[in-house]
Amino acid sequence: MKKLLLICALFMSAVTTAQNSPIIENAQFSVLTIGPGTSLNDAFGHSAFRIKTSFSDEVYNYGMFDFDAPNFYLNFAKGKLDYYMGASSYKRFKDVYIWQNRTIKEQILNITPAQKIELYNYLIYNLKPENKYYAYDFFFDNCATRIRDVSEKAWDGNLKYTTPASYKGETFRTLIQNNLEWNSWGSFGIDVALGSVIDTKATPREYMFLPEYIFEFFEETTFKTTGAPLVKESHIIYKKRDKDHSSAFLTRPLFVFSVLSLLILFITYRDFKTNSRSKVLDLILFNSTGLIGVLLCFLWFATDHTATANNYNLLWAFPLSLFCTLQLLKRIPKQWFIGYLKLLVVMLCLLTLHWSIGVQRFAPVLVPLLIALVVRYMYLIRYYKTIKE
Repeated sequence: MKKLLLICALFMSAVTTAQNSPIIENAQFSVLTIGPGTSLNDAFGHSAFRIKTSFSDEVYNYGMFDFDAPNFYLNFAKGKLDYYMGASSYKRFKDVYIWQNRTIKEQILNITPAQKIELYNYLIYNLKPENKYYAYDFFFDNCATRIRDVSEKAWDGNLKYTTPASYKGETFRTLIQNNLEWNSWGSFGIDVALGSVIDTKATPREYMFLPEYIFEFFEETTFKTTGAPLVKESHIIYKKRDKDHSSAFLTRPLFVFSVLSLLILFITYRDFKTNSRSKVLDLILFNSTGLIGVLLCFLWFATDHTATANNYNLLWAFPLSLFCTLQLLKRIPKQWFIGYLKLLVVMLCLLTLHWSIGVQRFAPVLVPLLIALVVRYMYLIRYYKTIKE
């Protein structure tokens, strides 16, 4: 037992010595910024620390999660997904992103031996099993904001940020959409699922939720005590090769919604000429918009996602439409249903108002569908009024 305790004590001493040894003091510390990928989950880039010594070259990465964790997809939907910090070899890290054809940029940090030890010790502390997990938040606690926050904590807030020329005071939604093709399903999904809380302007500090802005802000950052720049040198390790990833126009959301809208308008026109009503179309419209509304309410009220609150897409996708099935099957519905149709028209007008004054930006590809919905609802009001007379 005594020998075992002695071995443990020697090991702990060796680790402590290693952390404060000239190896770390002479190491090269840098921040890696990975460019956007081709899928939605990697469309916003990635950030990590790199520590290169005379005997190792490792990357410390706060953007890891476990697909095999219990209830992974349920926790993801509820906004309760834990990310964690991990370490891997630089070569493996670099090879993965080169294989994905994503730009890799490096900023070598201009820090003293003491600052290197402070940052290294902080990263090693975070790497412990009891410390490595954190509650992920896309806007306020992710792989990029962790680079900023860890640097501030390790050096006791000794960083002075200078707002770069790229700062335009844009909203969180605009900053996201700048990384996406507007006529894509990813862009459409974000505009539908995320609420008006992301239509507020991001402060310069909040810009750093995106890896590219970590890179730009760090380029201008200095130390408060010395005035020395944080970054000593920047260079591109790998520049992505241009490839054509554009999808066929026929599969883009604008085309799909335009075709659906024309079909709705055509059926409505035919109903108008024959003074009839296509029950199947109305059942599809009310049930589909109602189901979308239920999903939006779930994201707003039943999850921990901060960005899905105050979502005014409910003005066109209203959950109560699900309860109208029985009325749609009747030739003459209850009077309250006529009032509900008028409410749907009013809500679409409110949506237009919210959009025009900047309360919330909606998916532009939805415009044809919204026009078709308001035309259909107004026709139904007219139709029921006609058959009652």
